[in-house]
This record gives sequence, structure tokens and C-alpha cells, in this order.
Amino acid sequence: MNINQLKYLIEVSAASSMREASRKLYISQPALSNSIKELEDELGILIFERTNKGISTTDEGREFIDYAKKVVAQYEILEDRYLNKDSSREHFSVSIQHYNFAISAFTDMIKEKTLGKYTFSIRETRTKEVLDDVRNLKSEVGIVSYSGSTEEIIKKLLRDYQLEFTPLMSRDTYVYVWEEHPFAGRKLVSLDDMKEYPCVSFDQSNDSSVYLTEEAMGDYEFDKVIKSDDRATTLEIIARLNGYAIGCGMLSGENAILKGMVAIKLKEQDPLTIGYITRKGRDNTEYGKAYIEELLKYKEI
Repeated sequence: MNINQLKYLIEVSAASSMREASRKLYISQPALSNSIKELEDELGILIFERTNKGISTTDEGREFIDYAKKVVAQYEILEDRYLNKDSSREHFSVSIQHYNFAISAFTDMIKEKTLGKYTFSIRETRTKEVLDDVRNLKSEVGIVSYSGSTEEIIKKLLRDYQLEFTPLMSRDTYVYVWEEHPFAGRKLVSLDDMKEYPCVSFDQSNDSSVYLTEEAMGDYEFDKVIKSDDRATTLEIIARLNGYAIGCGMLSGENAILKGMVAIKLKEQDPLTIGYITRKGRDNTEYGKAYIEELLKYKEI
């Protein structure tokens, strides 16, 4: 077993076929298939089921891939900091749910610092991956939230992962619609009002058995749902189909991608508590402290 095999494995698990994965990895399909088969033989487990319709991940495979992701993430940190070592280059990484203030704090932190060479990363990703990134030191700071429907499980994961959560704000529940939506001029709508329109939500699916959502009303049974994992795609779907998304009402006029969106307060409330997470017992770096300082400018609670 080697690191390249683990990287291949992760890419295959995320692709719809071996052909797609081989194209992204720039290796031949037979070479990729042989590499995965050699790994399966070495481990003594079947990671993927092969059928005429494509590939699917076995239960054992899902568990192994979860561990492989953690190993590869740690390896990439070591590779970046030591194998590609440049002592004059600064490193810092954060992982966030989809909140514009977290991006603004990141860019403001960079503007405030006098920097030479640096490699900084900001990952806008799924809830579970934000927790995993901070747990595994891929990111120093993470931005997450919980509502009434997810509070218990989020707090359990924070305890299990040895993460510390600092709340920044509590936000009421809103729907986001396009400015030409029939309800765009309203101050208040109900879920019953919106039932004829599709709810577009961020796709949180992954290989974990734990399902988490970053939106409020996570336990509500919507009649019409469209999953999307890209913000630009989400907004285009909302505009074209008169759809809506569930949010916390923070629409920044400075963010071009959100122009044209309108926030309307929802009658059914499921407030979000939003904050940042760090590893317990770990001192923050200079850049971690500076980023948190910028985040605290948004603190309301």
C-alpha cells in the first residue's frame, strides 16, 4: 500500500466511473484498475463492486476510504511543509461552511498582515469535512453552525473530536429567492407558501454514516428538493425555477454572486448558532490568532 494508491482510491470513490477517475488522474484506465485491484488483494477486502453499470463502494470500502482520506490529508500537510520545504513561506488554512463573513475575515486578515511568500487555503466545504479538517490539522480554524435539528449531534462530534466551539452569532431563519420571484416583495412567508417551489439545498452527501446539514429546518420534509454543491449553480437554479434556499438572512451587497437575491423572513423558525472551531489544547499560530480577531468583529453573542 502506498500514498498514490490511496489517492487513486479517493478519486475513484468520488467519480462515477473508472474512466472518469483515470481521466482526472492522467493515468490509463487499465493501470488505475490494476492499482486498485492490487490494493484490494493486499488488504483482503473488496472496496468496489464492479458491474456493467459501473462501480459502487462496498461497506468495507466506505470505511477504508474514510481512513484513507485522513491519511492523505495528513500526508499532504507533511509534503507541503517539509518535502516541498521553503522556510520563508508561511502556511495557514481554514475550512468553512458557506458564510460570506468567514471569507471577508480571511481576506481582511491577509490585508492586515505584511506578508512575503505564503500559501494560504480556504476550503468552502461540507459540515463533516470542516470538522474533520480541524480535527486532523488540515485546517487551523473552522466555521460551522447548528440549529435545533443538528445541535445534539454537532455537540457530540465536537466532544468526540476534541474541538472547541466559540459562538459568534445566532440568526433567525430566512428564505432566499430571486428578485423576480412572486414573493420577493413580502416581509414574511411560510413553508406552506413555498410548497409549490423547489427548495435548493447544499448537498452534504459523503461516505460517512453521519448526515449533517448547514441549513435550518434540517428535519423538515420538503415536497420538492434539488441538491447542489456549488453556490453559483444553486443561485442559477433558484433564478430559473423560482426556487428558494433556506438561510440566515446575511446577504452582502459587496458579494457579486449574491446580487439579485432577496431574503424573506420565514414564519417557521429554527435559529442557527454560528461560530468557529479550533483544536482543544492547541495554541493558535500568528495567522490563526489574526483570523480569529477578524472573526470576532462579527461577534454578536
